[in-house]
Amino acid sequence: MAACAVLLLLLQSHLLAVPLSVVSPQPTPAGSPVAAAAPSAAGLPPVPVPEPSEKALRYYRGNLVWWGGRVAWGLVVPGIILFSGFSARLRDCARRIGRKWFVTVGLYVCLLAGVFWLVSLPLDYWQGYVREHAYGLSNQTLGKWFGDSLKSLMVVMVFGFAFVWLPYRLLRAFPRGWWLVTSALAVPVIVLVVLIEPIWIAPLFNEFRPMRDQALERDILALARRAGIEGSRVFEVNKSVDTKAVNAYMAGLFDTKRIVLWDTLIARLDRDETLFVMGHEMGHYVLGHVWKIMAAACLLVGLTLYAIHRAAGKLIAWFKLRLGFDELSDVASLPLLLLFFQISSLALLPFINGYSRHLEHEADRFGLEITRSNHAAATAFVKLQQENLGNPRPGLIYRIWQASHPVLADRIEFCNTYAPWRTGQPLRYADHF
Repeated sequence: MAACAVLLLLLQSHLLAVPLSVVSPQPTPAGSPVAAAAPSAAGLPPVPVPEPSEKALRYYRGNLVWWGGRVAWGLVVPGIILFSGFSARLRDCARRIGRKWFVTVGLYVCLLAGVFWLVSLPLDYWQGYVREHAYGLSNQTLGKWFGDSLKSLMVVMVFGFAFVWLPYRLLRAFPRGWWLVTSALAVPVIVLVVLIEPIWIAPLFNEFRPMRDQALERDILALARRAGIEGSRVFEVNKSVDTKAVNAYMAGLFDTKRIVLWDTLIARLDRDETLFVMGHEMGHYVLGHVWKIMAAACLLVGLTLYAIHRAAGKLIAWFKLRLGFDELSDVASLPLLLLFFQISSLALLPFINGYSRHLEHEADRFGLEITRSNHAAATAFVKLQQENLGNPRPGLIYRIWQASHPVLADRIEFCNTYAPWRTGQPLRYADHF
């Protein structure tokens, strides 16, 4: 169900967060201020891959443990809520308050989201606040952390109330083909989320403002024009109130598209490194990666819904007395759907991450081709590793289930060696700039 998939992503966003995307830059036309930095890269020595500190290795190993615990938690909590009959009791409570079917579904979703939030609050606090401060990665006050947590809960409740009723209505109307119809509905739902996130959701958590460094903004916009991106707006976001990590990204679609730089990145990276990061992010946009990722997400939603269609009925029939409902169209089945999506996500993560790494690598290539700033690209990754306590050569478990980006050692080495323009070889993405 499209809406259930969105709800799952919101409920489990702390599990699905991916590593920061600091990558490659793009050059502007000859004679522009951006292009001036590119020629110097060819004469600089390769950038070595730094060894991780002991602190970084402890952080990396701890992250693996937390990831495994979070995966287990994401299965155990919905399972307990479902098989204890608590979900059915929540539905009954929502019925008594809401009376009408639509209101009942919306209230149930809000109650369930509140339960998930309360149960996960101690873990979220320890992982997201205590641990990040212990490793020196967070600037966030306890009040800011708790306020953001409440805002996230409100976003989940609003989306749940607004959308979850629709797939449950389709379950009743199309008992055999509901999975196909709701898979099709995943397309506009996902597009809507991507469209509104930068203008309605992200500003709830941080202040987005025009860039204070006007010269850097002009360079970034010149870079965007060279990449064929027109009408872009550049924003600086005050992430320093939350974190010491660095990042930058492009967000939105159509009129909501924007380039966003964390103020921590502006403070820690020099001009050429920052432009390199911007080039990589622009590469995602120019190469259509946003649309490709959304198409892949819709396909995965469809596969998961079909699996639910095939398996959920038998499971409900076996345990209906314990569950407190006998049809998938009962809103009390929502934890069961969340369980299916969680299991599906875990099973498909190696393929999802593999595809994501391919897109990230191509964005790196695009950035290098358009900027030809190999040294700045490599040093940007080195700073990313150092600032974020990264491990440049993580183990197999991380590479398979967590690495949505190529590992830092591979990216630094690629930046050191990829330079077809030096030998007169054709560029893969020359037609884009």
